[in-house]
Amino acid sequence: MKKRVFLVLFVTLLLLCAFGAAEEELAVPETKTDHVVVTDQTAMINGKYIAYTATAGTMLMDTAMGRYEIFYTAYVTSDAEYDKPRPITFCFNGGPGASSVYLHMGFLGPRRISLDATGNVTKLPAELVDNEISLLDMTDLVFIDPVGTGYSRVLEGTEVDAFYTDEGDTVSVGDFIRQYVNQNKRWSSPKYLIGESYGTVRAVNVCNYLAQQHKMYLNGIVLISSANDFSTLEFEGINDLPYELYIPTYAADAWYHKLTDVRYQEMTLEDYMAEVRKFVAGTYAPALFKGRSLSDAEREKVAEQLSGYIGVSKDFILKKDLRIDLDTFLSELLADRKQIVGRMDGRITGPATAASGEMEQPDPSVTGTNLGFGNAVSQYLTEELNYQTDRPYEVLSNVIEPSWKYTTPRMGYLNQEEIISQIMGENPFLKVWVLCGYYDGATPFHAAEWVYDHTSLNEKSLENLMFTYYPSGHMIYLEEGSRAQFRKEAEAWFGLAN
Repeated sequence: MKKRVFLVLFVTLLLLCAFGAAEEELAVPETKTDHVVVTDQTAMINGKYIAYTATAGTMLMDTAMGRYEIFYTAYVTSDAEYDKPRPITFCFNGGPGASSVYLHMGFLGPRRISLDATGNVTKLPAELVDNEISLLDMTDLVFIDPVGTGYSRVLEGTEVDAFYTDEGDTVSVGDFIRQYVNQNKRWSSPKYLIGESYGTVRAVNVCNYLAQQHKMYLNGIVLISSANDFSTLEFEGINDLPYELYIPTYAADAWYHKLTDVRYQEMTLEDYMAEVRKFVAGTYAPALFKGRSLSDAEREKVAEQLSGYIGVSKDFILKKDLRIDLDTFLSELLADRKQIVGRMDGRITGPATAASGEMEQPDPSVTGTNLGFGNAVSQYLTEELNYQTDRPYEVLSNVIEPSWKYTTPRMGYLNQEEIISQIMGENPFLKVWVLCGYYDGATPFHAAEWVYDHTSLNEKSLENLMFTYYPSGHMIYLEEGSRAQFRKEAEAWFGLAN
């Protein structure tokens, strides 16, 4: 494939003025400018060759937060059959501390890592292939690496701590999007955000920030593996909510490993999940609510039912006072096989390395996923997009999350029900699509359902809300069937949104 490479390098000149003694030297501050590389590319997407322009580079940001660089990769194509401005979609992962490489090269970009049917890389170094399910034939794409990830960083004289908060992260990413739209004359384009995991928190916040601060109203946000209320996820103190909302995910894992009661194994996964939801709402949650007033007979009955659903013994459930946290479940489900279950994907197992439930163990569903992405992104950026730098690409920072501070918690937890109600209520054109993996133990699907069941959405807003479910884990796109399912649903959703 023949490529035409253009290097666009804007250089800022510093003028030194000498007034006074010639021997005095003036201090020269660090200066940076946009540094981008543009190439013409072609990829096979949805059975058709798509020609597009790829831009990889950094954008200099000089705002109230200070001076910093955001690294991004943008894909833009012109479709002669498209009779109105092309949509544009901004994509980011979560963490906090993750670069955009997972959505970029595992899911949505025009080129991706070759994966087998279960999401494992097929070889090392990873093979790069055209991405048949990329959205590029429907929308232009911009993948954003927040500060501290990828090649994005603060410049001299700017404090990095301000960027490692939910509020600072919102402002820095939101200002980049506004600046990109402005510089590239995309105000007339329908605009979307796609975020995964903590990226769903960012997407909701950025959507609100763009509307409030820049009067930029979006057409839609896509939330993959949502985490919009931390009270649904954190097993702390007397908060019973996570114990309730994780039960359907536990049940899905047990169903997959054929450890439920036999009668449930004969059900489809979807029908089984409907059954478990009813149990949680009608029996399990009321039992936890009773606390000490729950009778011994009631306790025994609930434990027996729960055991049949989640594949853990009745005696163990009683020992835990009906409350099984995630780490305990992952260690206990296959303890007799001396295996643990993956947190990010409950279908994946690994050897147990510690006594059941006594300590956190490595997640077997993470190791294989990370195996190919780090080398692949450097390979792709340097060899295919011709972006050269001596700085290492930060795929997943181990510094950002421990340093992260939440500046806008409500009632002790970050939660976004009010913001979701606000952005959907104020903008009747905003469509929200929530994508859930049944085997996702990091952000369980029933927790996402609970969040939207507790938002104040009017009838029009409810019409703009869509949930879809996949027989996969936290990264739904690692499973081949889920990738194909997503592509069909995305065609319908973007068609309606536009």
